[in-house]
Amino acid sequence: MPSSEASLFWIAVIAVLAPLLAGFVPRRLVPEVVLLLVLGMVVGPNVLNWAADGSEVDLLRELGLGMLFLLAGFEIDVEEITGRGGRRALVTWLFSLGAAFAAVLLLGHTGAITAEIAVAIALTSTALGTLLPILKDSGLQNTALGRTVMNHGAIGELGPVVAMAVLLGSRGDIESVVVLALFVVVAVAVGMLPLWVFREGSRVLAVVQRGSDTTAQTTVRLTMLLLITLTAVATAFGLDIILGAFAAGFILRRVMPEGDEQLETKLGGLAFGFLIPIFFVTSGMSIDIAAVLSAPGALVAFLVLLLLVRGVPVFVATKLDRVDNFSTREQMRVALYATTGLPLIVAVTGVAVDAGEMSSANASILVAAGAITVLALPMLATVLGGDEASEASRTHRPPREQES
Repeated sequence: MPSSEASLFWIAVIAVLAPLLAGFVPRRLVPEVVLLLVLGMVVGPNVLNWAADGSEVDLLRELGLGMLFLLAGFEIDVEEITGRGGRRALVTWLFSLGAAFAAVLLLGHTGAITAEIAVAIALTSTALGTLLPILKDSGLQNTALGRTVMNHGAIGELGPVVAMAVLLGSRGDIESVVVLALFVVVAVAVGMLPLWVFREGSRVLAVVQRGSDTTAQTTVRLTMLLLITLTAVATAFGLDIILGAFAAGFILRRVMPEGDEQLETKLGGLAFGFLIPIFFVTSGMSIDIAAVLSAPGALVAFLVLLLLVRGVPVFVATKLDRVDNFSTREQMRVALYATTGLPLIVAVTGVAVDAGEMSSANASILVAAGAITVLALPMLATVLGGDEASEASRTHRPPREQES
């Protein structure tokens, strides 16, 4: 088995190679995260066996996953997701969840799949954390199309995380809801603390601000403390760390509603420069390519289910949107972006495997399908975009204007 040092070396090599290779592809049609996954699979234990998971690598992987969801939570505009677009996204996700349960229950009776609840939740996810760098690189984040994708992505991450906490835990449904409610109470209490400690004019705030651009890097350290605290609380409650990381992102946005460019730059460097690539490379390392190749039908079936259960409802919901009045091509782009999944598929399958409800081979197939969505669907959306000047012209519309 490769040592931790050797594993980290190859992970670091891939983290450097992936953006360089992606830069040579015209129009950046191949997202960097796809290359991280593919190269991770190549050096992983199922192919070359140059790198493997260990306690040290797993710790960095968990931090990378946490940073991915913290940044995703931080990017969420609360007014946006509680407004018209967010409500539409929530209704769409609930419809997707119902369709997913109907599909997997039918397939479950045929014996085609196991762990029906886990598969259903995975079918409804949207990888907002994965989409963020893609939307930023393509200049779509602040467009009407980008905001719509962000709404569906926010609900497509938060909804499955809550569903995981309630439906996949070892507790009963009522007990799981109580535990989730307790976590929310603790998260709110944690969120109120910085608002009180760092209130305008306080001496503590002055010290923090003075140290933010020194070697103390106080704002970065406080952000990491917030992330680690809430992921530890989530773990203590028997919940997935994704929930804690997402909550940390929400709290950080509440503390800094207008954002902080300097802090965002520092966190982006730490996250996208180091921790998040580790998560994607190690996710690729966990894919058993032999298991995937031995069941191509299952891989195709899951991809089709993702498009039907998640993509079609989002397409219909976007088509019914009479405010932004997207073209058919733009509606298809939103649907393709919203169907892109991976981190939550990794999380859901991991929980199912640990519970003994899903085999590692089946989990590899589902993760491979999620990786294919990251490769193919944003690429198709980019191709459909063509000249993106029309989207860029619809930027920075105030949220309240959209809700009217």
